Amino acid sequence: MKCPYCGNNDSKVVDSRPTDEGESIRRRRECLSCAKRFTTYENIESLPLMVVKKDGSRQSFNRQKLQTSMLKACDKRAVSIQELDRLATEIEQTFLNALEREVSTVQIGDLVMERLKNVDKVAYVRFASVYRDFTDVRSFLTELTKLVGEK
Repeated sequence: MKCPYCGNNDSKVVDSRPTDEGESIRRRRECLSCAKRFTTYENIESLPLMVVKKDGSRQSFNRQKLQTSMLKACDKRAVSIQELDRLATEIEQTFLNALEREVSTVQIGDLVMERLKNVDKVAYVRFASVYRDFTDVRSFLTELTKLVGEK
């Protein structure tokens, strides 16, 4: 690390401690040339997760949109906000842990449906009806038949 006082590139770390709820590290350094101390901050470099929409456009992943869509599907159901937050974290982490920096809305929707199916079947059907864009009662009935057949 370059010393802000003398410009020397050699320094030693005197003290390190986490800041911002563990999101960065504050380091006290001492220049090996002039012996003056200075502070640096180390942050994790995070690449944004991009969502590829059906029309081919791209936008940054928005966790709030994910939570809002699940919240609508779970309206008046016995699913806690904490459970939805946990699901959103799981879904987001699944994509962040993958090697790809782009994810399609289809992949997101499929994973949301998979997770909602395990939490609340009615919320799953509600989400599926919007996500899969059921155009008639027959397509809705087909999805319900698949759900009942899994039991």
